[in-house]
Amino acid sequence: MAKRKAKQLLIVDGYNIIGAWPELRVLKDQERMAEARDLLISQMAEYQSYTGTKVIIVFDAYNVPGIGRQMEDFLVEIYFTKKKETADEKIEQLVSEFNQKNRQIYVATSDYTSQRVIFGQGALRKSARELLLDMENAGKEIKQQVQKTHEERFSKRVVLNDEIAKIFEKWRRE
Repeated sequence: MAKRKAKQLLIVDGYNIIGAWPELRVLKDQERMAEARDLLISQMAEYQSYTGTKVIIVFDAYNVPGIGRQMEDFLVEIYFTKKKETADEKIEQLVSEFNQKNRQIYVATSDYTSQRVIFGQGALRKSARELLLDMENAGKEIKQQVQKTHEERFSKRVVLNDEIAKIFEKWRRE
């Protein structure tokens, strides 16, 4: 996965992804939703950092009282919707807003109804499964790059013949 241009935007339906990814779903099922949200945000921050794609996560507060809010964590924008506003409605609003800024927009959700509306606005869909595979591939590539850098660092050491190594060892001990 090569670094992407900054003009790309990924809008993530937070609770939809939490319900779809096995690791996050376990936390949700154990009633540890805050941990699931934090882990998703952290993973999306790594994804954003590695790919260069701007990430926005939207969490649904439809049944929760509140005025809606926006925050930023790890340079990922996070939206909590207002009371009686669904994540789908907020995502549609964001797609419309950013579509006018000439960006390629992807929306990560497995909600079929939401996908159809989003397609109509010109955004592309990324299913929860596709996003998880992208994350796993990015993780593998990062691990390979770290290993390659580690190997290159140690392969650049100067090889000494035995006579010179003995002289250096003698100096070191004196």
